[in-house]
Amino acid sequence: MHDFKYKGNSLYCESIRVEDLSKKVATPFYLYSYKTLIDHFRKLKKAFRSINPLICYSMKANSNLAICSSLVKEGAGLDIVSGGELFKATKSGVSPKKIVYASVGKTQKEIQQALKIGILFFNVESEAELENINRVARNLKKDAKVAIRINPDVEPKTHQYITTGRLTNKFGIDFRTAKNIFLKRKEFRNLKINGLHIHIGSQIIKSAPFVSAIKRVANFVAELKKELIDLEFLNIGGGLGIIYKDEKPQTADEFAKAVLPILKQTGLKIILEPGRFIAGNAGILVAKVLYIKKTKAKTFVIVDAGMNDLIRPALYSAYHEILPIEHRAFPRLRSGQASIEHRKKVDIVGPICESADFFAKDRLLPRINEGDLLAIMGAGAYGFSMSSNYNCRSRVAEVMVIKNKFFITRKRETYNDLIRGETIPSILK
Repeated sequence: MHDFKYKGNSLYCESIRVEDLSKKVATPFYLYSYKTLIDHFRKLKKAFRSINPLICYSMKANSNLAICSSLVKEGAGLDIVSGGELFKATKSGVSPKKIVYASVGKTQKEIQQALKIGILFFNVESEAELENINRVARNLKKDAKVAIRINPDVEPKTHQYITTGRLTNKFGIDFRTAKNIFLKRKEFRNLKINGLHIHIGSQIIKSAPFVSAIKRVANFVAELKKELIDLEFLNIGGGLGIIYKDEKPQTADEFAKAVLPILKQTGLKIILEPGRFIAGNAGILVAKVLYIKKTKAKTFVIVDAGMNDLIRPALYSAYHEILPIEHRAFPRLRSGQASIEHRKKVDIVGPICESADFFAKDRLLPRINEGDLLAIMGAGAYGFSMSSNYNCRSRVAEVMVIKNKFFITRKRETYNDLIRGETIPSILK
C-alpha cells in the first residue's frame, strides 16, 4: 500500500496534488511519501515485536538523508555497504551501535573509519577480509566485532542479478569454512566473532527461501553450541519483495509468522536489513511528456526522464506501473487506469542515446499528449540511488511530502556540478 492516490481526476501524494507540486519543482523529480515510508517500517516492527529485533534500514535502497533520518527517528538502525554510506549514516543521527557494515570489498580506509566511529559490527564475507579487519584493528589498538556472512546456498527465485545466496555468487562463506573460522577464532586476537549474517537476494516474494536459509543457519548455530561457541547476533538480512506489477508478495505478518518460530529457537538477538520493503512504494518518479512519435511499427511517448534517472527497466527488464498525473474525462477503473477501450499500446522512452532507455514497452495506457505528466510508480528503492550523470545529465531533485507540506530534500544538480573536480591538464591549454 502507498499514499499516492487519486482524488477525482488528480493524483495526490498524501495531501498534496502532484501537478501543483510539479509547477514548483521542475520535472523530472523523485517524490517520496513520508507516511508510506514510516507505515512500512512500523508494519515490520509490529510483525516482529515478540522478539524486538534491531531493524537496520538498508541504505543502498535509498540513502537520501531525509529518508534515513525519518527511519532513525522511528528507532531504526542502518545497514551500510561503503565508506560513503557510513559518512551519510553519521549525518542521519543514528547511533554507531546501530550500524552494521556489509560489502565483499571493504577497503582498509573504510575499515579504519568504521572502527574509529565504533559501529556495531562488520558482516565479513571472506577469510581474507577477516584477517584484514583483525590487522587494521590491531594497528588502531581496538577490538572489532564481526559477524560471519554465511552463504546458505538456497535458490531465492528472483532475478539472477539480485540473487546473493547461492555458492555461485560472490557473497558470503560456506558452512564448512565458517566453522573452521570459529574453531580458530582465538587466532584473531583483535576480533570478537559474535554473530552470523545471511542475505539471500532481493525482491523475494515468498517465505520458503527465507525459511530454508534460516533453518540451515539455525542448525549451524546449534552445531556451534556443541563446540561451546556462543553467539550474540543473527542477522537475517533483507530481500522482502514488493508489488511492482501483479506480484503477490508476502506481508510483514506472513513473513514473521513463517520465520519467528525458527528465530526464537536460536536464542539470539535478531537483526533485519529491509530496504525495498520500506522505501520501494514510498517513492515515484515524475516525468513530463516531451514528444509523441508515431512510426509504422510503434508509438513512442518520449519523456524528460531517462535510464540515468531510473535504470531498473534497462538493467533488469523491471516493470514499473505508469499512471497519468491528471485524468481526462473518460471511464476509469478503480485502480486509476483507463478502461481497456480507452487505452492504446505505447512505448514510454527517455532521451538517452541507448535503445535500452525505456520505462515501458507495449504498455496499454490512456491517451497521452505532449506536456502531460506521468508518475512512474514504485521508484522509491534503487531509483535515485542507482542514478548517474550518463549523457552529462544532471541528477534530479528529490522531494518529500509530509501531510500537506513538501520539502526539497536534495536539490537538482546544476551543469557546474557535472564538472566539479575535473581539470584540463595545463599542457592542453
